[in-house]
Amino acid sequence: MATRFRPYAPDQDLLLPMSLREWLPQDHLAYFVSEVVEELDLSAFYAPYEGDGRRKQPYEPSMMLKVLVYAYVSGVFSSRRIAAKLDEDVAFRVLAAGNFPSHRTICEFRRRHLGDFKALFVEVAQIARQAGLVSLGRVAVDGTKVRANASKHKAMSYGRLCEEERRLSEEIDALCEQARACDEHEDGVYGVDARGEEWPEELAHREGRREAIRAAKARLEAERRGVDAARGRHRDDERRPPGGRGRCYKRDFGVPEDRAQSNFTDPQSRIMATSEGYQQCYNGQLAVDGDFQLIVANTLTANANDQGVMLGLVDALERDLQGRPDSVLADAGYRSEADLRALEARGIDACIALGREGRELGTTDARRYPATARMADKLDTPEGRQRYRERKHLGEAVNGWIKHIMGFRRFSLRGLREAGGEWDLVCLAANVRRMRPLLAFE
Repeated sequence: MATRFRPYAPDQDLLLPMSLREWLPQDHLAYFVSEVVEELDLSAFYAPYEGDGRRKQPYEPSMMLKVLVYAYVSGVFSSRRIAAKLDEDVAFRVLAAGNFPSHRTICEFRRRHLGDFKALFVEVAQIARQAGLVSLGRVAVDGTKVRANASKHKAMSYGRLCEEERRLSEEIDALCEQARACDEHEDGVYGVDARGEEWPEELAHREGRREAIRAAKARLEAERRGVDAARGRHRDDERRPPGGRGRCYKRDFGVPEDRAQSNFTDPQSRIMATSEGYQQCYNGQLAVDGDFQLIVANTLTANANDQGVMLGLVDALERDLQGRPDSVLADAGYRSEADLRALEARGIDACIALGREGRELGTTDARRYPATARMADKLDTPEGRQRYRERKHLGEAVNGWIKHIMGFRRFSLRGLREAGGEWDLVCLAANVRRMRPLLAFE
């Protein structure tokens, strides 16, 4: 007997159009994203369109936000890829409901509302707390290096910048002398009043390159002046520290080290050590609640180290979620005597590593660093070590989800402010993705 297959007629038209919602399971993630966005305060997204009836009909902001959040939740970050998904992916088409914004429209919408994603992130965290998914009992603080939208090969050290500026200046002077000699020769041949030609293209290229190098040098010098001023140095100080004691300063006030680098593509990003070697990065910081591993605070820095970040995250928790964590867990990158004292003053029982695991630590001067000495004593007990071990499966796991499950490994935007807004969107999407299975069991 011949095999009978199920009917297959790709050219057969439908008498009535089908609903796209019938093509998605009822518990699909796209529906959950839509429901969450509907509950948020979107007044900041509608405000730019109020009071101007002359404009062309813009796309519905809630629809644009649903598409954008679902794109990040499902690991689609490029505006061109999002626009392509609106043509070929059923979930995207359900959320867009027959709208097909171009990639430029999607990109402009994201860029226009970079400052509004933080408020949405906070609102989602507040909803999670009301739903019992956040308790602020144990909070793990951790950072991860995320590649900037720039190549490390477009960076140059301060020493190399100085060398290049000297070399280009010499070449420009030589070309100018050559052009002057050529002008004198042509004046003798054609006359003084004859129209001359534009500067040689080679000279114009070198001029632009030199200006870019000078701008990069100025940025590094301004940053160095800020660091020196924060350390108590003044512009008129000599290299010897105030009072004439201690070692001499290596460099004059405001002069960067030769190895200090600036990137021409994204000057605010920095070279940082990653698992893939040294890359041009930003440092994404998270505070993760210990109950269900939801992100309760976040920030983005351009510093390779984590110093000075932890208290800012704790402050954000107290301000946005109206609560103070009972305990804070963090690795040795956040070690700071001042921060440890501040946590003790707030009554927060912290477990902060004082060095890399497996390495012996020297004795701590309890008179100069009393809070550090008390932390060393705490970590020397079995209870303290056991509590600190919880940090790995709390904070580090969430960073792993963002990079390996959602696939977010590189920013789409340039600049610390722009990348910070995108980091807020990433953390918002990560929480939405995490909340869906948790609320399904309520």
